[in-house]
Amino acid sequence: MRRVIWIVLDSFGIGALPDAADYGDSGANTLKSIADKKNPFCIPNLQDLGLGNIQGVSGIPAVKEPRGSFGRLAERSRGKDTITGHWELTGICTSVPFRTFAKFPDSFIKAYEKAIGTEVLGNYAASGTEIIKELGEEHKKTKKPIVYTSADSVFQIAANIDVIPLQTLYAYCRIAREMLTEDFRVGRVIARPFKEKNGVYTRTEDRKDYAVSPPSPGALDYILDTGRPVCAIGKIGDIFNGRGISESVHTAGNTDGIDQTLSAMKRVEEGLIFTNLVDFDSKYGHRRDPIGYGACLEEFDSRLPEIYAAMKAGDLLILCADHGNDPCHTGWDHTREYVPVLFFGEGIHAGIDLGTGTFADAGASVCDFLDAKIPDAGASYLYRLLKK
Repeated sequence: MRRVIWIVLDSFGIGALPDAADYGDSGANTLKSIADKKNPFCIPNLQDLGLGNIQGVSGIPAVKEPRGSFGRLAERSRGKDTITGHWELTGICTSVPFRTFAKFPDSFIKAYEKAIGTEVLGNYAASGTEIIKELGEEHKKTKKPIVYTSADSVFQIAANIDVIPLQTLYAYCRIAREMLTEDFRVGRVIARPFKEKNGVYTRTEDRKDYAVSPPSPGALDYILDTGRPVCAIGKIGDIFNGRGISESVHTAGNTDGIDQTLSAMKRVEEGLIFTNLVDFDSKYGHRRDPIGYGACLEEFDSRLPEIYAAMKAGDLLILCADHGNDPCHTGWDHTREYVPVLFFGEGIHAGIDLGTGTFADAGASVCDFLDAKIPDAGASYLYRLLKK
């Protein structure tokens, strides 16, 4: 029985793509920014897998004999958001990008307010942590939800759960998702619950994403077609709106995400365990905190031996990312970057430089390994990786 453990280190970019200037991201390099700012910065297990051996990587030295095989992936799709990146990883490319807004049209907001029975606050592009500081007190007094967006294609609704109950917030999000029809092309509606104590605002772990469904089948569907399970951990289930997924596990951040991955490795005997670790992006990239980002990477790195120990002889481990989020770049949003891809397993050759491919090549390799149909967008690396 074959099994893939596929972990997405959300926003772990390794250098600007050739078209980064079109997105305002010239010079972006998430890994280099972290390595420049955090001293010491120690990720020995990722280094041993071959992270520093990837073309163009700086900040992490190469090793003579990597334990894994390695490469970098370029995004073909138009965009730099979570959905676009994850969809392309599974072979679903986005040629027409999701729309972004500086603010949503007044006519839409008025219709939305009528639908939910209350006025809203905000309706502008902002950092999520900053807007709840700006509008948190008014929100508490008026009980109006906070609506905001960003450079991503998102309609976000923040609420203090002591003011607006969590289930009511979720209901507001479902209404917004229904109203944001195809004309708007908004990728996600996101519930952003928070709490406040003595003027300090803290997001809770009850975030929920309401995404559009993928427009066509991809790697996850093709794996299910083989009769093997697809276990989604973290926000994977939300990103694909449940499509191609047999089990979805909610997580409360990276530590829980790794714990849940290890738990799934005990019970899911074959197929795909597909994990997103969101804290890199949500807690450190968007908040422009390179020191915190580096510490978060070190924490993940320290737990890789647990994942190795839980692997069976026939397993394949893949590590990659879905976009960049340079914590030293201007603004608060994702950056258009290459991402790393690392392959490890007992039946996999080590030390192979896979060069530069596309995001879809990762999903093609997963499908190839699991004897599933390979999406048209990707090309599998497996013929170079599998031991005879």
